Amino acid sequence: MKILVTGGAGFIGSAVVRQAVGQGNEVVNLDALTYAACLENVASVADNPAYAFVQADIRDAAALDAVFDNHKPDAVMHLAAESHVDRSIDGPGAFIDTNVTGTYNLLQSARRFWDSQGRPEGFRFHHISTDEVYGSLGETGQFTETTPYAPNSPYSASKAASDHLVRAWGETYGLPIVVTNCSNNYGPYHFPEKLIPVVILNALGGREIPVYGTGQNVRDWLYVEDHADALLHVLQNGATGRTYNIGGENEVSNLDLVHMICDLLDGIRPAASPYRDQIRFVQDRPGHDLRYAIDPTRMREELGWRPSVTLEQGLRKTVDWYLDNEDWWRALQNRSGVGERLGTL
Repeated sequence: MKILVTGGAGFIGSAVVRQAVGQGNEVVNLDALTYAACLENVASVADNPAYAFVQADIRDAAALDAVFDNHKPDAVMHLAAESHVDRSIDGPGAFIDTNVTGTYNLLQSARRFWDSQGRPEGFRFHHISTDEVYGSLGETGQFTETTPYAPNSPYSASKAASDHLVRAWGETYGLPIVVTNCSNNYGPYHFPEKLIPVVILNALGGREIPVYGTGQNVRDWLYVEDHADALLHVLQNGATGRTYNIGGENEVSNLDLVHMICDLLDGIRPAASPYRDQIRFVQDRPGHDLRYAIDPTRMREELGWRPSVTLEQGLRKTVDWYLDNEDWWRALQNRSGVGERLGTL
């Protein structure tokens, strides 16, 4: 099929692009190339005749209409979004503009195009979202697809709004939609303002490794290549109008995660003292959710999908990738906000 991927030069989007092309699909990568995007992420497929890149912003409705008319995709995978919680605390307006208004524009363009083509049954609008829309869990329990929404940050609120828009366009206009909500992603090409690359790069640079609060916040970690595989699986096999939660089945506290990375680096590239010595506890993020955890039953039982790597295996792959790709991450060090503490009010 021909898939329009929005945000395909970003972290998760580029993994989807690489896998989709590798599986024999045609891909149109639409990306505005904002601060977190990098075309090096898709360099491995850039010369493939099945791949096309369009620089456009989902906030530009006319540009979206032109992309649909020119490329006539069979499906949309919508990943373009502002996604860093700390940045949403400092500047929530950009998150509303992109995640809410941008999603509305994309839905309208997709609906117009779908109608113009005679409403083909095989068309799909796949909206990729986050488990953060569900809010915070206590020490027990897991998010299911029917968990009530309770977002606690401007970022998660903007994603919750976009999820609701997609559902409404499916119910009101009949647009064939599917929604996925994922847990925390990690892996190659992760922009160096997020936790795992910050830990790796600060450790290697001899700088303090910041841990918010006491480090007891718990997340479920999903290797990005597994996530891309799951997303394509849902696109091809998921039921129209259905929501699927995609988890890594790897719950761990932030502090334990940092310890795991430090210990890996001790074995691969030892320094004069253990990397754990660089850990420093810093002011917590406002409204920091305590725990996320996904119940993966629907993905497993309805679609037969489970992640392929454990957290230990995925972290080793990730650390090795950053050690082997210094040119990639060094080129991003001077981008806005990288290396700065954001979201402290």
